[in-house]
Amino acid sequence: MKTADWIVVGGGFAGAALGYELARAGFSVVLLEQQAVPQNATRYSYGGIAYWSATTDLTRLICQEAMELYRNLSAELEADIQFRELDLVLTIDSDADPAALAAAYAGCAIPPVLISAEAACELEPLLDPGAIAAALHGRHGHVEPELITKAYVQGMLRLGGAIDTAEVTGFIKTGDRVTGVVTSEGSYAAANVVVSAGGLSRSLLQAVNIPVRCCFTQAELVETPPLEIQLRTIVMAAELKRFQLEAIAGQPDIDSLWDTPGHEIAPPILDAGAIQFCDGRVRMGQISRVLTDPYAIADAAQSELEIRTQVGRILPKLQHVPGAWGHCLVAFTGDHLPLIGALPSVEGVHIFSGFSSPFAVLPPLARRYARFLAGQADDIMAQFSPTRFA
Repeated sequence: MKTADWIVVGGGFAGAALGYELARAGFSVVLLEQQAVPQNATRYSYGGIAYWSATTDLTRLICQEAMELYRNLSAELEADIQFRELDLVLTIDSDADPAALAAAYAGCAIPPVLISAEAACELEPLLDPGAIAAALHGRHGHVEPELITKAYVQGMLRLGGAIDTAEVTGFIKTGDRVTGVVTSEGSYAAANVVVSAGGLSRSLLQAVNIPVRCCFTQAELVETPPLEIQLRTIVMAAELKRFQLEAIAGQPDIDSLWDTPGHEIAPPILDAGAIQFCDGRVRMGQISRVLTDPYAIADAAQSELEIRTQVGRILPKLQHVPGAWGHCLVAFTGDHLPLIGALPSVEGVHIFSGFSSPFAVLPPLARRYARFLAGQADDIMAQFSPTRFA
């Protein structure tokens, strides 16, 4: 049986970053990922860093720390994570009120600026000026999600950590304390286990009667091969419906619905947007569904058609490009803050999940949490504790 100070369950962006930071703090770490080639939220992420969108003192602090960390992270991890800053164009539909939407962003740390449809098309020539009334413009950070995750894993390995491909199927308990996990490849013993399995975190913990207020959307998008078409900016809708959907689906009075598969808590939404990666690939979408079964099957062909139609309305040249439908689970919480900390119902189990916009806040929070676990005082960690929902 392998042993470690910490077992991290989930090898996506969150688990990889935390595994690295725990190893950096001096702990022995085993990172467990159930798939050799993960098909998770990291795999299908846009990789956007919305550091400008923070609206509270807490999120402003974390977003500022994130940008400072990103600027040196490639050097620290000895890998190119393709960190860059791009123009962000938040499109405003032709039948919407531009002034009202601009006012909705006034509380952001760096509010985007209202610009005309013509100015938006100068920034992004692929836009159809007839499809938008105006746009909001700002700067937006970006990394390649799979590269940064791989860089964190390699950094953890250099520090003595380990990664295994194994699906966690249960927890080992000694008295009232979890002392390890059971996997498809054998058992692992640890002083502590941290669940960082994104949208699967809830069902994994539910299987051993550990309640947690972590919800998820089923996100669907279309990914292209490298294209000759050049998208100069990140294009997103100014009126993002996903966060509205999360607010509805994360209400405490309906939380019990998440414990039973078969519910659709609210109708699906589609936020039309697109990002092009450095190698020319484009990811566009996305549809978000709040189905309580993490393994629910969507109609891929219908979803792809809907995404292409809505994205093609504002970016016509992308409507018929080669590409394939993909989907993943995106974890979130009812108050839009992640869950970080020890779970109150059983000793030895922690959670590091619920990051609906991970790239803006996750790296500094992984660093803070690892240092906190190593004994460094940090007053803000209590604000992310799962006990806030008790």
